[in-house]
Amino acid sequence: MSRRFGMRSFAMFVSTAALAGAVTVGAGAPASADDHFTDKQTLLHGSTTASYYWDDGSGRNGDTGMPASGKPMQKGLAASPSWPLLTEGYVVYKGKKMPFFVGDRGPGIPSNRGIMLDLDAKTFADLTGGTFNSRSLTVDGVGGQGHIKVDYVITKWGPGVGKKNHPVAFATGAWGRKDHNPAKPPVIAAEKPAEKPSQDAAEKNAPAVVAERPSSTPGAKSPKAASAENASAQLAAASTADESRPTGVAALAVIGGLALLGGGLFIGRDRLRKVFQR
Repeated sequence: MSRRFGMRSFAMFVSTAALAGAVTVGAGAPASADDHFTDKQTLLHGSTTASYYWDDGSGRNGDTGMPASGKPMQKGLAASPSWPLLTEGYVVYKGKKMPFFVGDRGPGIPSNRGIMLDLDAKTFADLTGGTFNSRSLTVDGVGGQGHIKVDYVITKWGPGVGKKNHPVAFATGAWGRKDHNPAKPPVIAAEKPAEKPSQDAAEKNAPAVVAERPSSTPGAKSPKAASAENASAQLAAASTADESRPTGVAALAVIGGLALLGGGLFIGRDRLRKVFQR
């Protein structure tokens, strides 16, 4: 427990008693926050300023003992000034998403200034691109940065006492009272499935069929009727031409016969003359 929160020892004593009936409920829960990192129902979301700490019971860097939940210090274990212990969720910082579960109480006095979440140092390092220093229990490579603005999402409330709503300062004492009126889960609009085109829309998009209009002039014929009559006339003309072909041939034969007969008569007359002249 960091020196930023000297009251954690007292909170641990009270929280241990409050969790006595809930230990069996949480006994089978995973020890790592990574197992909680699933897409569960959103119960609460908001934003706050987060700090970081690392209390491993070694007494270094103001460490005052084990976390209030009795779970060992680990990556993903966060401290809240008002949420029930064993509450689960995740934080988002500059597009990076990291899981957490509430395993400790804090920040204390800083929560009066709006710092409502104390992340573990390893999670803080992952979010900011820094490196956890196991000797100093601090985060290196972030230029001394100790606070960041994060978005939080709660996916499961813990079974014990605490405020099941947006966090409030530790001084309010909300962390030690049972909340019988938790926040209502936000309504998130589900994605609508793609709608199938209706029959009217299908008919509207179908290619238009233009019906032939009757002519407004009395006695006028439609283009189809005129075309049909022209085709019939052409067929009739062809048929007439075929029928007239034999007649034409016969006429030619008669003319040819007459020509031959005329020629024969002409030749015969000359021969007769010659016979008489002899």
